[in-house]
Amino acid sequence: MKVNDMVGVKMFGRRRWLWVSLLSAVVLLVGAGGWVVYQNEYDITEERVTVTGGKQPLQAVLARPAGGHGPYGLVVFVHGDGPMDATHDTFYRPMWEAMAKAGYATLSWDKPGVNNAPGNWLDQSIQDRADETLAAVRWARTQPGIDPDRIGLWGASQAGWVMPKAARQSPDVKFVIAVAPAVNWLRQGRYNLLAELRQRHASPEETAAAVARSDRDLAALRASDTFEQYRAAGGGTEGLTPDRWAFNKRNHLADATEDVAALRVPVQLVLGGQDVNVDSDDTEAAYRRLIGTPGLLHVLRFPDSTHNIVPKDIEDSELRSTFLAIAAPRSLFTPGYLDGMRNFLTSLDHRKG
Repeated sequence: MKVNDMVGVKMFGRRRWLWVSLLSAVVLLVGAGGWVVYQNEYDITEERVTVTGGKQPLQAVLARPAGGHGPYGLVVFVHGDGPMDATHDTFYRPMWEAMAKAGYATLSWDKPGVNNAPGNWLDQSIQDRADETLAAVRWARTQPGIDPDRIGLWGASQAGWVMPKAARQSPDVKFVIAVAPAVNWLRQGRYNLLAELRQRHASPEETAAAVARSDRDLAALRASDTFEQYRAAGGGTEGLTPDRWAFNKRNHLADATEDVAALRVPVQLVLGGQDVNVDSDDTEAAYRRLIGTPGLLHVLRFPDSTHNIVPKDIEDSELRSTFLAIAAPRSLFTPGYLDGMRNFLTSLDHRKG
């Protein structure tokens, strides 16, 4: 074989290797893209709806089990704090699917002011949020394919003050799933402050200064200071707007003790052992003390989970949590959480039957 022929063979070999490598990369990318698409498809059928009957219309998503005919039970989602849209940036969809497997539809809405929805969620009190929730329940009871006798609430964090109040005020609420709720707003705030300081290994001096600032803020809230008065007195305004100050002033005395004690429906309490936002021990003790009727309270506790019922090692890693949120969203949650809610809903129907 001539030298030129040998060079040609080598060049062809390199080209072939390059094309095979490129083709393999394309196949991997297409396969990965297909996997991501598959992981983000759910056995639910979503419909954009407008919930009427409350202070203002709500832009909502009604998700039904795919391929079924109903009538379905319904879980009305009650958001925690912050400007959340109906899907909570898709975070809710694995939960909707788990509930659909139990034969339940789900209803969730953009908070007022989010996605151009009417109103402003920062203008709301806890009672306003309870009224909004009950308006959604009343609306849902009239919808085709929804069983009006199997409607309950799911809610996380701040919803822990909303749901017991709503359930106490309406016999139409048949169950409550409370995820990482607190009982007392002020105790929760102090716990959160100290837990975050411990987590970042703050010095005793830093801790004392942070507690003193918190005490000054609380005194201003108790005095009903305006935002301008608070700012003029040297209050820390980083990240704090006048609307947020008004929201905190309106709601800082929230306490769910009496409403939880009045619950007469099945309650599933879900808690994370690594929660720095809410004192899980305090919440569990309160719910066990306040819900005295045997068989009503069901507690799911996950020792390694955060406030979001996500494993702590995943939530602490921005890379891992982002990857799972995109590529395998069901795996973002602590194992047992989605199945636990599905089993709770299934047990309600067995109890009813």
